[in-house]
Amino acid sequence: MLIHTLIDLGVMLLSITLIYLSLLSYARRRRPNWHSKLQERRAVILLVFTLLVIAIKVSQEVLGGHTSEMDIAILEYIHQHTSPATVSAFQWITLSGSSRFLTILGVLLTAILLLARHYREALLLSVSMIGGGLLVYSIKLGIARDRPALWETDWYWGYSFPSGHTLGTAACATALALCAAQLWPASRRPAVLLAGLWILLVAASRLVLGVHWPTDVLVAACLGIVLPILLRVAFTALSKPQQPG
Repeated sequence: MLIHTLIDLGVMLLSITLIYLSLLSYARRRRPNWHSKLQERRAVILLVFTLLVIAIKVSQEVLGGHTSEMDIAILEYIHQHTSPATVSAFQWITLSGSSRFLTILGVLLTAILLLARHYREALLLSVSMIGGGLLVYSIKLGIARDRPALWETDWYWGYSFPSGHTLGTAACATALALCAAQLWPASRRPAVLLAGLWILLVAASRLVLGVHWPTDVLVAACLGIVLPILLRVAFTALSKPQQPG
C-alpha cells in the first residue's frame, strides 16, 4: 500500500511539473507577454495545479472504491483519540461552515463591499460562494456516496462526497483572503493564514463528528480553494482592455 501511494504521488508531481513546463514553453513561443507573469505567479500556478491533480486523483479512487479502508482507519483513529470536550468544541466550530452561516456572512460582506464600491471584490466573493454551492450539489448528486456510519452521529441532509461545509468554507475563506490582499496588500500573509486555519478547523470538525470521510473533506478543500483563484484570474483577464494589434 505504501509503495503504491508513493508511486501515485510521484506520478502526480511529475504530471504537475510537465503541465507547468508545457505552459511556460507555450507562453514563451506564442504569448511572450504571458511568460513573465507565469514566472512571477509560479507559486500560485503550482498550487492550483497541485490541488486540481489531488482532487482528480482522489475522486477517481472514490469512484473506484479504493479509499474505503483508509477512510475507515482514519475516522476510527480520530474517534478513539478524541475527548467528549473536543467533540463538543468542534460541534460549534462546524457551524461556521454551515450553509446558513456562510450565506448570511456572504450576503453581509458582499453588501459592505458594494457600498464601499469594491465591485470586483464583491463579484468575486458572491460568485465564489454561489459557484461553490452549485459545485457541491452537482458532485453530490453525481457520485451519491453514503455518509459514514461508524458510530452514532448527528443527521445531515445529503450525500457525503464532497463535504459541503468544507468546500463552502474554503471558497469563502479563499475569496476573502484574495479580496483582503487586493484591498490591503500588507494583510496578504495574515489573511492567508487565517483563511487556512478556518478551512482546516471546519474540515477537521467534519471528521471529528464522523459525518464525512477524510477523502470528502480533502477534495472539498482542494476545489474550494481553487475556485476563487480561477475566478480571480478570469475576472482580471476580462477586465483588462484589449491591446491594439
